[in-house]
Amino acid sequence: MSRKDQVTFLAAAWCLSYPDELLLERVPLMRAALGEFPGALAPFAVVLDSFQDNDLMALQSQYVAEFDLGKRHALHLSYWTDGDTRRRGEVLGAFKKVYRGSDTLVNTRGELPDFLPMVLEFAATVDMATGKELLQQYRPSLELIKFGLLRDDLAHTEIVQAVCNTLPGASPADEQAVMRMAGFGPPTESVGLDPYDPRLLPMKGA
Repeated sequence: MSRKDQVTFLAAAWCLSYPDELLLERVPLMRAALGEFPGALAPFAVVLDSFQDNDLMALQSQYVAEFDLGKRHALHLSYWTDGDTRRRGEVLGAFKKVYRGSDTLVNTRGELPDFLPMVLEFAATVDMATGKELLQQYRPSLELIKFGLLRDDLAHTEIVQAVCNTLPGASPADEQAVMRMAGFGPPTESVGLDPYDPRLLPMKGA
């Protein structure tokens, strides 16, 4: 197991989760752990600074606006490949099966099992190899999340890129390249999976 990847994944899981008092208490720990590896802290610096410079209520309001009020930055990996289709239920079941197969009780905290912070924490603390396989399988989803964050100039962009950098292969240069990588986008009809259509990408102001 790569210690650097483990630290990167766990810090990313925490930074992409809804902020609470515990998260703010963990900021010095994240700084210290990431600081052990050259360059590892840089992608997290702006977000960690914001945790220390803003009160908790402001951080929570910002998180809700960025991640909960729409799907532009949806952190559920299968949304980007299966959208709101019937097949997504099977995909979510597959995530649960992976967690059960680890022989470790995974606390979903009421979230769907494909929630990116949960997958990252699973990889960091339970099974790095299997967790990385999930992340690689949903690499197009990671890249689309990243481009959505980048389009809105959000600091979490660099954190998601840091996760992508732990996986095999270079990141696609743009969303068109992700389309070629995946072949699919987030459809919204109730059955099947449509071919990837760039019009399905969340657009500015959506």
